[in-house]
Amino acid sequence: MEIVVVGGLALIKVNMYQLAALGVVAYYIGIWARSRFGALVRFSIPAPVVGGLPFALLVAALEYNGVAKFSFDGTIQTILMLVFFCTIGMNASVSLVKKGTLLILAFFLMSVTGAVLQNIIGMGVASAFAIDPRLGIIGGSVTLTGGLGTAGAFGPVFESMGVKGAAAAGVACATFGMVAGSIVGGPMAEYLIRRKRLKTPQDPDYVPSENFAADTGAEDKNILPGDLMNNLAWVIFAVGAGSVLSYYVGDFFRSIGSKQTFPPYLGAMFVAIFIRNAGEISGIYKIESKVIDAISDISLSIFISMAIVSMKLAELIYLALPLLCMMFVQLALVLLMAYFMVYMLFGRDYEASVLSAGFIGFMMGATSNALVSMQAVTSKYGYAAKAYFVVPIVGAFLVDIPNAFLINYMGNAEWILNFFGLN
Repeated sequence: MEIVVVGGLALIKVNMYQLAALGVVAYYIGIWARSRFGALVRFSIPAPVVGGLPFALLVAALEYNGVAKFSFDGTIQTILMLVFFCTIGMNASVSLVKKGTLLILAFFLMSVTGAVLQNIIGMGVASAFAIDPRLGIIGGSVTLTGGLGTAGAFGPVFESMGVKGAAAAGVACATFGMVAGSIVGGPMAEYLIRRKRLKTPQDPDYVPSENFAADTGAEDKNILPGDLMNNLAWVIFAVGAGSVLSYYVGDFFRSIGSKQTFPPYLGAMFVAIFIRNAGEISGIYKIESKVIDAISDISLSIFISMAIVSMKLAELIYLALPLLCMMFVQLALVLLMAYFMVYMLFGRDYEASVLSAGFIGFMMGATSNALVSMQAVTSKYGYAAKAYFVVPIVGAFLVDIPNAFLINYMGNAEWILNFFGLN
């Protein structure tokens, strides 16, 4: 860690190894805090947020008061981000989706529609407050449909495009979304069950839906070193091949005079999708979902911890009111969609009420939030097979793929940005 004092201001440079170490420390501080304070678990606040925010607040206080100025090398953070997006692609199994094609397709299209509306509303609110409309995308599908992982990935990308405070705003919005989604998801289903007097598995004449058995390939066995090496090798290959794909696609856009970009994470995710499904079709090799999930959890945890400890919270001060207003409008949108689209169109029954709770959970931040909200309902009334089949498939990886392209397009399309007042 290099420290240089200039005119009473300490300039502190944190290299990539030191930032990685800080991220790991922050993560385990968060694990400890969650074990001591039940509210953090109840509201599904992730360990990286719990452990990383105190450090980020300390950095913000020092910078705001002119004591120190920090700079962070995010090289390792970027690599972990690419690994995480590869794992999303490698969980996109075509064979799994085929099990409930129409149901998944309908819920998927509804979720993508929600992502588009989140960006439109976010950009509209940002424009009303005369701030960069691209912050509306950060406060839209980046952090709500995408969650904390997508926020950590896109924050630096938007900052490199000149959107000041994008990384810090992303973490703030994602955290709000996770808390709000956890709080209102279960009560929404409870309201529908009671208000509509829906029959539940506790009723003797309740008719359950088809028993969807989601075979994700996550066999109940320990992860062996050989399995870890084989799957990690595919992930690393996807990162490298994806960077090549992104370079040439980006070069094509530049050659035709377009400002549209194709960042490395999109190339990596696209290659990962091809690898997963080529293996399933050919039978030559197999991607183990359980191993991929483990790689995803590790890369995401450290990557997000590093993103949070290095974010510039001091830049958020002037954005506090616009972001708060934006989040409450977004919450209202998701609640309206959960009722008028999910509940009304998916059967108006108990399964639809649980599905509504799940929709609120992942459209406000994370699939884990959705599952927490659904579990709060089903532990009381009984299992909802349809909801537990559809929500993890759409929320965990299907919606992330078009969302990444949507964010990239809306964040670069001149006609959209001009419409919302970006000069």
